[in-house]
Amino acid sequence: MSDSPTVNSTRRRITLAVVAAVTVGIGLVVHLGVSGMIGDIVGDALYAVLIYLLVAFLAPRWPRPAIAVVAFVFCAAVELLQLTGLPREWAALFPPIRLVLGSGFDVRDLAVYAGAVAVAALVDVVVTRASAGSGPTNATGRPPEGERPV
Repeated sequence: MSDSPTVNSTRRRITLAVVAAVTVGIGLVVHLGVSGMIGDIVGDALYAVLIYLLVAFLAPRWPRPAIAVVAFVFCAAVELLQLTGLPREWAALFPPIRLVLGSGFDVRDLAVYAGAVAVAALVDVVVTRASAGSGPTNATGRPPEGERPV
């Protein structure tokens, strides 16, 4: 018997939440321990992956390309907001906001966000397909009739 879409969404959300928490942890380690261009690029990539995970958490049944587009558009919007100087002003009042909104525009960040979101979506598709294929099967290698993966 296959799981209902609600059960699948709940499992997906739990997995996404755990991976997001790990991503935040790794991001903080990178932020505090890796300097220079490498630290900046890795931090930006982790930020984009986190945004992908959060969008997927909020909309677990959305198609992966839609999640990726929303995640990239959000990241790009935050990057473009930096052109206004507002994130820098807000970070002066509340320094942790710099981790969320950044402080200065860098066109390279847009490319990093696009690549990281694309990789996150690809990993999401591969993991989802692998877990869907790991359910019960009959002699033909297919799930029993009426129990097709969602």
